[in-house]
Amino acid sequence: MILVLASIVARQEHFARALSMSQEHVARSRAEPGCLAHAVHQDLDHPLRLVFVEQWDSRAALSEHFRLAASREFAKTLAGLASEQPQIALYEATPIQLPAHGSA
Repeated sequence: MILVLASIVARQEHFARALSMSQEHVARSRAEPGCLAHAVHQDLDHPLRLVFVEQWDSRAALSEHFRLAASREFAKTLAGLASEQPQIALYEATPIQLPAHGSA
């Protein structure tokens, strides 16, 4: 599984647009093949910061996501609303199976 952690700090005057665009991007991305989870969160300690948490079943699926015109346009437009350089990191992860709640 591939995890993506990304963030952007929007300029105050563009925050509402950045959030709206991000919500649309998340909804669109969730429908893509290989997307296991995709969410955007507002940082409570830094309210202008949006944090993206994504799970993809493979690097190939994520690469296809990045190749889509809609994803490229979203990233370009969102970066233009930022007050600092957007951050992104990719991680390879192995899910673990936890015991069921209440199990010994």
